[in-house]
Parts: sequence; structure tokens; C-alpha cells
Amino acid sequence: MHRIYDAQNELSAATHLTSKLLKEYEKQRFPLGGDDEVMSCTLQQFAKVIDELSSCHAVLSTQLADAMMFPITQFKERDLKEILTLKEVFQIASNDHDAAINRYSRLSKRRENEKVKFEVVEDVYTSRKKQHQTMMHYFCALNTLQYKKKISMLEPLLGYMQAQISFFKMGSENLTEHLEEFLTNIGTSVQNVRREMESEVETMQQTIEDLEVASDPLYLPDPDTTKFPVHRNLTRKAGYLNARNKTGLVSSSWERQFYFTQGGNLMSQARGDVAGGLVMDIDNCSVMAVDCEDRRYCFQITSFDGKKSSILQAESKKDSEEWICTINNISKQIYLSENAEEIAARVNQSALEAVTPSPSFQQRHESMRPTIQSRPPTARTSSSGSLGSESAPLSTLSLDSLVAPDTPIQFDIISPVSEDQPGQAKTSGQSGRRTNPFGESGGSKSETEDSILHQLFIVRFLGSMEVKYDETPDVVYETMRQILAARAIHNIFRMTESHLLVTCDCLKLIDPQTQVTRLRFPLPNIALYATHQENKRLFGFVLRTSGGRAESRPTSVCYIFESNNEGEKICDSVGLAKQIALHAELGRRASEKQKEIERVKEKQQKELSKQKQIEKDLEEQSRLIAASSRPTQSSGEGQFVVLSSSQSEDSDLGEEGKKKRESEA
Repeated sequence: MHRIYDAQNELSAATHLTSKLLKEYEKQRFPLGGDDEVMSCTLQQFAKVIDELSSCHAVLSTQLADAMMFPITQFKERDLKEILTLKEVFQIASNDHDAAINRYSRLSKRRENEKVKFEVVEDVYTSRKKQHQTMMHYFCALNTLQYKKKISMLEPLLGYMQAQISFFKMGSENLTEHLEEFLTNIGTSVQNVRREMESEVETMQQTIEDLEVASDPLYLPDPDTTKFPVHRNLTRKAGYLNARNKTGLVSSSWERQFYFTQGGNLMSQARGDVAGGLVMDIDNCSVMAVDCEDRRYCFQITSFDGKKSSILQAESKKDSEEWICTINNISKQIYLSENAEEIAARVNQSALEAVTPSPSFQQRHESMRPTIQSRPPTARTSSSGSLGSESAPLSTLSLDSLVAPDTPIQFDIISPVSEDQPGQAKTSGQSGRRTNPFGESGGSKSETEDSILHQLFIVRFLGSMEVKYDETPDVVYETMRQILAARAIHNIFRMTESHLLVTCDCLKLIDPQTQVTRLRFPLPNIALYATHQENKRLFGFVLRTSGGRAESRPTSVCYIFESNNEGEKICDSVGLAKQIALHAELGRRASEKQKEIERVKEKQQKELSKQKQIEKDLEEQSRLIAASSRPTQSSGEGQFVVLSSSQSEDSDLGEEGKKKRESEA
């Protein structure tokens, strides 16, 4: 029974744990398992049912403890222990009685001390009475034990059966009603899943057989390129290559590793490694097939600066050509565009088709172009902006109206001779001083030291060209398209890296090596700025200048740059700089107006003080004349009149005139 009770407790705990694990099944993430809501819901229902079963088992375990284990445990620990205790007490009383009888039997026949005889008799009486009482209690307990033995055997069995009956009744009442339909549905679902599995296995077996037949030519290490053409439009590739390692002046060894492209980098990973390592930066690199003495299908990759090169061997001619085409496409940075494979197909097909206008841009302005101009073909790029406001639709403009025809493109930055470069307007009060080529301050404070905004970005200059229209972001998009097209036509892939400093006064292009300002763009002259709709690395702005190809009118020049996915941040910084400059200008004007008002008030205050001083002088003179006229009353009136007339004539004599009048008086 103790084993039954322990097993029931273990069953209850195991059932509860099963329910808990089923509830947590939906949190598990298996490597090949997808999110199956039906499976999760079904397991949740099973968890609920099993949880109810766990509760029933817990109740059964409690009832077994009360009705089965308690009576038999009580019989063992109380009744049997009582019998053993009475047996020991009876044995002790019997021994005491025997000892008293022995002492009584040894009494002599001679007449002895009555006191000793009385004590022995009293001892026999006491021990015999105690033995008799203990014997009666012991016999009574033995007789009672016969009944308790039957009860202790029957009560646990009765409790066990009653607990089981109660358990089954509870399960029948709680589970039968809503469980039968659920189990029937689950059984049907299991059969459907089994049939689906069998069908899927048959389909996979057939697919494997078809793939084995179709892939039979691919098992050859060097497949026929006529049957399996080379894919020249790849911008990503991975596979095993043999790398050449020089072990001496003329000797070399080859090591087989897994190579893959990641963005503009070539990576390699040895067998057993958890991650790959950088082999070479293949942006603007050169790649070509080479003839090795001991190996076939070799090609060499050389970095853009020529300092690092690597010779690799492919398994087949097809694989070698695909690696060369892929690295060429990455070197031309075609992988940066959204539709890399399409552009790569055009570039590899021919240089002319590589710069065909994009269909979306061509359809957009198809109805607006009156005649087809004989201009160089242009590269395929996307044309959408990310400004704060939507660009105005070109309802009356064509592509030729955005950019001046036959406009030359500048692909590099002019040498930093001075900050007053062509295509830049001087700010008011700015002298055309020569820039210090050593980056020294020259004793004058920088114009951007007091600027609130200082943000530095790493950019690469793509080119600039003159434009005719500077009121819509489409000017920037069209300039981007033409500059990228010209770069593709002339195979210009190198770009000058600079630091673009955005302040509240201007934009500066700074040489990262010497910290010399290459170009300076005054912020008020920047009329428009935008980033590419799809390629967020590209951004540009339009600068209004004082002169250009036609010196009689202002011109606009559009500058295009490439950043490290920070085109939108640069545009936001330029917008913030313009807002700060606008608020500063409004504050300056308000301050000047306040100063003008204060100057007018100060002038009025001076005039008022002067008038009060004149009135005070007149009152003082009148008082003095009145005081001097009192001794000569007869001639006072005529003298007063004379003095008054002289006073009116000499009102502006000053301090000396006043003293003279006083002395005369």
C-alpha cells in the first residue's frame, strides 16, 4: 500500500509537469519548425485536459493518504506498540512476583522476627496483585488486538476502493462530457497529418529522383559551358576555392577554403570555423584570369591601390568566369543599387546598354519629351527623393529643361588653392584670402567656431554639373542619373573621400589628411537638397552662384555625393542648419530694430534735457533781474525793459554772457 501511495504521488506530479510543458510548447523555437497556430492551440487544449487529470490524481492521492495510509499506520504505531509495552510490563511484574515468592519460601520454621515475616508477606501480596492486574490488562489488549487486526486490514482496503471509485466518478463526470468530441477530432486530424506526410514523402522521393537525373551532368568537375552557360550578372557568390600561398622564392602551396562575398569585401572561412575572415576589399579592385604553371582556371585579384593581390583557383572554367564577373560587378559597385542583377546584365552585355535610361524614369517623361536629343546615353538609377515635402510634379518640364544641354561634368574636386573657388559666391565682408595649406589658423578666429551646429559626415564626391532649374528635387535625381551614367561610360570608379562639415553658416569639404578646406558652400546659396529615393547613400544639393557659363546671369550648379547610408541624415542636418540660420537672422533683425528704437529714445531724452536746461536758465535770469530792480523803483520799469530786450538778443551767449549781465546789473 505504501508503494501504491508513492506511485500515485509520482503519477500526480508527472501529470502536472506534462501539462506545464505542453503549455510552454508554443514558446519553443525549433530549428526546422515553423509557426503552427493549430498545433499550438491543440496542445493548449490537451494541456488543459491533462491539468484537470492532474487535479483528479492529486485528489486521489489525498484520499489514499487519509483513508488507506492513515488506518494502517495508526495500527502499526499505536496498537502494536501498546501490546509490546504491556508485554514488557507483564514480564517485569511476573519477575517481581517470582522474586517475592522465593523470599517467602526461604522463611525459616523457627520462630523469628515477626516484622521480617510481615514484610515478606506484604511483598508477596503486592507483587501478586500487580502481576494479576498487569496480566488482565495484557490479556484484554491481546483479545482486543484480534479485532483491531481485522479492522486495520479491512479499513485501508475499503479506503483504497472508495478513493478509486471516487476518482473514476470524478473523471467520468468532468471529462466524459466535453472530451469525447475533442478526442475524436484530434484522432481525425492525426490521420489527416499521417496521410499528408505519406504524400509529402512520396513527392520528395520523386523530386530526389528527378534531381538526380537532371543533376547528373553537374557531377562532373568541369561541366560543358555550352550546356550550362556562365551567369555573368551575379553580384554575390560563394564556393570553395584554392588559394595560393608562397612558401619560398619559387615554391608555393595551395589551400582549399570556402570563399564568399559580403558587400564590397571578399571573405574566407576554413572548415570548422564558426565565422569568416576578411581577405580583401574588392571595391574598385581589378580581377583577371592568369596562367599558372601548375594549376588551371586561376584568376588574380588586385586591390585598388595595388598593394595586395591574391591568386585563386576555381574548380571549373565556368566557376572561374563567374567569379571574375562577380568581382567585376562588385568592383564597379553595382551591388549598391536596388536592381543589381539587371544593371549587371546591362553592364556585362555592352557599355552602351549599361547606361540605358531606366524604364520608370523614361515612362514618367515619355509624353513630355518633344524630340529625342542626340545626347550620350545615361545610366540606370532610381529617381525618387526623401525631402521633408513632396516634390512638385513636372507638368511642363522635360529632362532637357532640368540640365543645360552639353554641360561638362566635373568628376574631381579642385585643388585647395583658396576658398573662393569657381561656382562659389562670397559672403558679405569675406575676403578672398588664400587658405593656409598647413591647416593653421593664422591668428584669426574661424568663422564656424561660434556656430551652434557642427556635424561631420564622411562623403565621396561623385561629380557636379550646371543645371537650369532649381525648384524641384527632380533636378537632383536627373543630375545623379547623368553623372552615374557618365562614370559608367568612361569607367570612372574612383572617388575622392572628404569630410563634409555642416554649420549654420556654410557647408565645407575638408581634406581628412591635412584638414584643409577644399570647397566652401555658403548656406544661403543652397537652394535645394535631396537624397535618392531608393539608394540612400546618394545625395546632392543645388548651389546658386554669381556666374557661370553665361557671366551676365546667375547660374546653378548641382553637386552629387555618396555617403555611408547617411544621405537622409545629411539632408536633415542641412535643413536644421537653415532653420537655425533663419532664426538667427530674425533675431538679429529684431535686435537691430530694438537698438534703433533705443537710439531714438536717447536722442529725444537729450533734446528734452536741453530744453529743460534753457528754461531753468531763463528762470534764473528773471530772478536776478527782479532782485536788482528793487532799490531803484522809479527807473526799474525802463531798466527792466532794457534788460529784457538785451536778454532776448543775447539768449545764446552762454556762461560769460550771464556773468556780464549780472555785473552790469
